[in-house]
Amino acid sequence: MSRPGAGTFVASRSAKPAGRTRDTSWQSVALGERVIDTAGMSPLADPPDVESQGIPDTAGDLGEGGLISLASGYPHPSLMPARVLSVALTHAARLPGAWDRPPAAGLAALRTWFAREVSTQAEPGDVLITPGGQAAISAAFRAVLRAGDALLAESPTYPGALAAARLAGLRVFPVPVDDDGVVPDLLAEALGRSGARAFYCQPTYSNPVGSVLAAERREQVLSIARAAGAFVIEDDASHWLSHGRRTPAPLLDDDTDGRVIYVTSLTKATSPSLRVGAVIARGPVAARLRAALAVNDLFVARPLQEAALDLVTRPGWQGHLRDLGLELGVRAQALSAALHEQLPGLKFTVPAGGVHLWARVPGDADADDADAAFQARRAGVIVLPGRPFFPAEPSGPYLRLTFSAASSQASLAEAVRRLAALPLLTAVSKD
Repeated sequence: MSRPGAGTFVASRSAKPAGRTRDTSWQSVALGERVIDTAGMSPLADPPDVESQGIPDTAGDLGEGGLISLASGYPHPSLMPARVLSVALTHAARLPGAWDRPPAAGLAALRTWFAREVSTQAEPGDVLITPGGQAAISAAFRAVLRAGDALLAESPTYPGALAAARLAGLRVFPVPVDDDGVVPDLLAEALGRSGARAFYCQPTYSNPVGSVLAAERREQVLSIARAAGAFVIEDDASHWLSHGRRTPAPLLDDDTDGRVIYVTSLTKATSPSLRVGAVIARGPVAARLRAALAVNDLFVARPLQEAALDLVTRPGWQGHLRDLGLELGVRAQALSAALHEQLPGLKFTVPAGGVHLWARVPGDADADDADAAFQARRAGVIVLPGRPFFPAEPSGPYLRLTFSAASSQASLAEAVRRLAALPLLTAVSKD
């Protein structure tokens, strides 16, 4: 179907090698017996409590009642392309067949856009459209692993992934990270000890650390996974959130045998309600992913897919990403400067992308981060303690401070002023 005004699709990276084939036969061993387990995959009568599953519930915490949110990973409404989104949704609803059932894998044009935008190695047929990144992560876990299996995850990592793994009955083993991403030697050791068949990671602007996997570690990670016969589930949720510089290429670009299952989403760069993401996979595991997504979601609503396609093919899309990235970078620097001035005891690295500062609280008391988060809330600032981000015991007390949800740089400065008045943080900052 033609799309007037949609523009021309242009690959943002170098062209893919023509006629390249991959041997994905190793997946038959890694995937094991084909079991379609529908138990526990039907809609729950009552949704699980998000706190008990390790997902911090920050819904609505965007500044109501004088609160300043340094917790939500979604953009403040002033950073959203709200007007263009409204226009895109209106156009989508008026398209012929807008309310027809879409293909289960997603609209062909949207799959093509994702393939061309994120990786030199992806083909449109490798792409499945998902209702956001969380659904894609959950489907990836269910496609590769079964209840009782081991999953490796970076430590610390995204609590939503840990919650999805635990809800699927998986045993999660931590792999420590440093400023350059996951530590390869520790990854190899963890794979050997656990026998895990999958490793969940965020190589680009990770949540919560903000790190980027160092170039020299990329091939090491893939080689270690290859030697263990394991999948790498690459969560690239911050793909669109670089602070004014080129986003690093995903691990998927270096994948030669279908080892990487790649997940991304448009949500963080647009609006919490634009629940459109993608998972990219090759070989037999792609069929399992398709089945897992179909059982839970059937498909993503066609008007939402059409609106997303309209948005990302408009001439202003790249300008929005550029402006958003620059503003996030300015906010990161502003938050960093205020913390250095008023809470010098907190230790952190300013990220080159994403929306989080990961701050180490001096001291070793187990309750420091939870107490600090509680005190902060009472003072009118929402922060997240570090404990839910660790698959196992935390290495110390941390706070995750987000700079995307506050209304302005002035709000960030006010938040730090309030935090600096807290007895717990003031005491440790003077140690």
